[in-house]
Amino acid sequence: MKITGIKTFVCNAYRTNWVFVKVMTDEAGLYGVGEATLEYKEQTIVSACMDLERDLLGKDPRDIEALWHDNYRDAYWRGGPVLMSAISAVDIALWDILGKSLGVPVWRLLGGQVRDKVPCYANGWFAGAKEPEEFGAKAVEAIESGGWKGLKWDPFGSAYRQLEPQAFRKALRCVEKVYEAVDGRAEILIEGHGRFDLPTALRVANALEDFNILWFEEPIIPDTVEALADLRGRVKVPLSFGERLYGAWQFRTLLEARAADFVQPDVSHAGGITELRKIAAIAECHHIPFCPHNPSGPVANAATLQLAASQPGFYLLETMASDVPYRREICDEQVTLRDGYMSIPAERPGIGVDIDETEIAKHPYRPVSLRHYKGTLTEIRPVDAAAYFGS
Repeated sequence: MKITGIKTFVCNAYRTNWVFVKVMTDEAGLYGVGEATLEYKEQTIVSACMDLERDLLGKDPRDIEALWHDNYRDAYWRGGPVLMSAISAVDIALWDILGKSLGVPVWRLLGGQVRDKVPCYANGWFAGAKEPEEFGAKAVEAIESGGWKGLKWDPFGSAYRQLEPQAFRKALRCVEKVYEAVDGRAEILIEGHGRFDLPTALRVANALEDFNILWFEEPIIPDTVEALADLRGRVKVPLSFGERLYGAWQFRTLLEARAADFVQPDVSHAGGITELRKIAAIAECHHIPFCPHNPSGPVANAATLQLAASQPGFYLLETMASDVPYRREICDEQVTLRDGYMSIPAERPGIGVDIDETEIAKHPYRPVSLRHYKGTLTEIRPVDAAAYFGS
């Protein structure tokens, strides 16, 4: 079996553009799908994926470990979000090919099944909310309709580095309203989006103690692990980190510095399935829960489910509570979401999902701004998770 080419597909998805990859083989009908959704750098990542093609042509796609290291070494400029996202997409596709060629799901190749469903926390449940009271109302709707095990959101508006007094008070009111609305029925997870300097993150973390949050995510600008370790040593609230770390080496540094209570590698950025299983093993050695970052498209979700099925240290899966209404049209996901748990495809070969090129072409690339800081939205209205995962 030989690799004959790579194809890329970009699909606008309201808050970003999903980037999908197909690795083709010389066996009729056998290919693998991967995802390299790198928000706000989608056209760059398409080029990076195609750069990998010339070194993959003619290689056996089942030699996954060798190809991972060849791609990483031959790039010369190691690491970083662009190269690692391209490697991730190809790696996911290679595991998909291997599973399909053997007629088994990837989780069986990773050591078998630890669980057949995973607890999920919701992101995006707050669509349309602006004021604290509106977030509280949305929280009630999310818990009652989805049964989520946790709700995550960013209450800090467009702040960067510091918080003005009024913005600080409004953020805390927002957390308070959601805390009251949830009333112990689900965990509360606060997103920082890597925006604060150390003094501001310290002040915010101390204020969050009153709300018994599960974690404060990316509380500090994500360039210095030492600063994060400093923060963790001075606060009581748990910290999560990792969506902007790439490869097992960076996660080893994070955990050896004792800088996080939860790790959040992204399968489409941190090196694919091959690298995330190594990161999960490092986290397990430190007794740190493995909670993959998972706000992207259906292929990344499918790959993450394969890992969650097979990793004993897995804890919670991030899931978008709202998404584009055509998600079910551009892919054939066969998972359900019930009472806050997402099912894992039992025996579907490979990663358990495929994409429809014709439907993807109906939703071409559109530039999307970083709305966490700028508040930019498009006119597309997202739909509830039940509409694309089912129940």
